[in-house]
Amino acid sequence: MTNLGTSPIPPELARAPEGGEIGPIQSGWRLAAREFAQNRLAVVGLVVLVFFVVFCYLGPFVYHGPLSSNLNSTNLPPGAGHPLGTDNQGFDVLEELMVGGRAALEIGFLSAVIGMVWGAIWGAISGLAGGLLDGFLMRIVDVLLSIPFLFVVLIVAVRYGASVLGLSIIIGIFTWQVPARLVRGEVLTLRVRDFVSAARAAGSGWIRLMNRHLLPNSLGVIIVTATFSVADAILAVATLGFLGFGLQYPTFDWGDMLNNGITYLQDGYWWQVYPVGIAIIAVVMACNLLGDALRDALDVRLRRR
Repeated sequence: MTNLGTSPIPPELARAPEGGEIGPIQSGWRLAAREFAQNRLAVVGLVVLVFFVVFCYLGPFVYHGPLSSNLNSTNLPPGAGHPLGTDNQGFDVLEELMVGGRAALEIGFLSAVIGMVWGAIWGAISGLAGGLLDGFLMRIVDVLLSIPFLFVVLIVAVRYGASVLGLSIIIGIFTWQVPARLVRGEVLTLRVRDFVSAARAAGSGWIRLMNRHLLPNSLGVIIVTATFSVADAILAVATLGFLGFGLQYPTFDWGDMLNNGITYLQDGYWWQVYPVGIAIIAVVMACNLLGDALRDALDVRLRRR
């Protein structure tokens, strides 16, 4: 007599209702990666961003080497030996584009990391605490949001001088408010979940709750916001350089190139402005495309069925 309680399930019954076999359960990150890979604009944005990273950091070693000036070759149009021409000081524009892009990318990524870390901690504490502490912390965020950070960055750059680390810290300090608000909103929805209540019942303190439960589950919001923060920081640095308050020589960025080249644009030296302008637009667009795609991939409500 067959024991029905221990009999194995026949292979023909271990199938999905539609007739397809039941595959292994995939993790949320694997599903997000698959969703991201199916987004063509996201792939284009990732390729563009990787291209500029390789272009800026490896390009100078493959092209000419250390950036140097030749006063006998000023304002040369694109041609043999200088694919993008030279500027008014005899610098090769293609080399400048590579070297200047390093500072822009470094400030963009470093300031985003600073802003994301501080904003995530601030928002998690505010959302988890609630009550008066939550209201007090959010009022501080409101006050800081009312201050035009570009104006403050200009003052700091003029007073203390601009450097890659200095601008990264200043931009990071004045861009963490939006991540803090977003993480707070995420924590407010997470803190009433069963797994958080179970962790509290087990004796988990604030630090453990944030490190093991709240911040990891808010990672999607943090990553998406970080991509937009990189684009905003690159635009802010380019704006500072264009206004003449950018990095101090010998360090420079794409905004400094725009500031130098715009003077000679009316003389027909378009190669000193257009390439760097296209580079700024391409990197910012790539970051925005990545942000949109990551938002769609990490939010299960926006995934394609």
